[in-house]
Amino acid sequence: MSKLKVLVAGASGYLGRYVVKEFAERGYGVRALVRNRERLAGVGPNFEPDVTEFVEEVCIGDATDKASLSGACKGVDIVFSCMGLTKPQPDITSEQVDHLGNLALLEDAIACGVKRFIYISVFNSDKMMDSDLVAAHEHFVRDLRSSGMPYTVIRPGAYFNDIGMFFNFARKGHVFLFGDGTNRFNPIHGADLAKVCVDAAQDEGNKEIAAGGPDIFTYDETNLIAFEALGLEPKITHVPMWIGDAALFVIGLVNKPFGSIMSFALSVSRMDNIAPTTGTRHVRDFYRDLAAQGK
Repeated sequence: MSKLKVLVAGASGYLGRYVVKEFAERGYGVRALVRNRERLAGVGPNFEPDVTEFVEEVCIGDATDKASLSGACKGVDIVFSCMGLTKPQPDITSEQVDHLGNLALLEDAIACGVKRFIYISVFNSDKMMDSDLVAAHEHFVRDLRSSGMPYTVIRPGAYFNDIGMFFNFARKGHVFLFGDGTNRFNPIHGADLAKVCVDAAQDEGNKEIAAGGPDIFTYDETNLIAFEALGLEPKITHVPMWIGDAALFVIGLVNKPFGSIMSFALSVSRMDNIAPTTGTRHVRDFYRDLAAQGK
């Protein structure tokens, strides 16, 4: 019996690399969908693995160019997509990438006879639909649910590369946080989340799975751990939410892509975001490794 083949869309990103590695190590044939094949190589800034040895095929495509995605799913049994807009880009919106780009991929998957579509969305999305980024994810989830394609939607709360950004601010000696820092969350390591994602390839029917890491901390506690790992005196400034809202209003007028990312950041800063706990990798160890890497 020939091995199953999976298309990983967004394969060069933080989660995508771990998913490529996990699929390959479990015996799947992996086709990577990326904009630039060179971004599959080299260890990433948050220790995401070099995956060139795990990829059997590379497909070049762009979420904003529907024609470039045509045929990407040919001969594939499963599509996994974490393809999305993670950084502001001029004249590119979350709607174009997270919704319409994934919709184009779904249409190609249906045309090519794919058996299951696994998609990464957002935990607590129903509480953040005023964020363009979250709304775009959920517009695609709506289309996926109604498509007739068997699916699994994975809903992580936050990733370790998100708290890697906190660490970078701490390394500079000063962290600025929206809100009072008491809201709690449990980020999950990419390798732990990849196991959840690849397990979903064996799902039957349609499922939605929420997943967070084993450590639950407040935003303040997470940053204090970063300062501790660096051996620095903590310096955290809490920025009132009304200032963030005012800044978002102005930024949204002049830079909509950046405003979309900022709107999501403000949304998650207003509430606890604790997903069901899983995994074995811990925040303190991650920060210690980052601190050692910088020495």
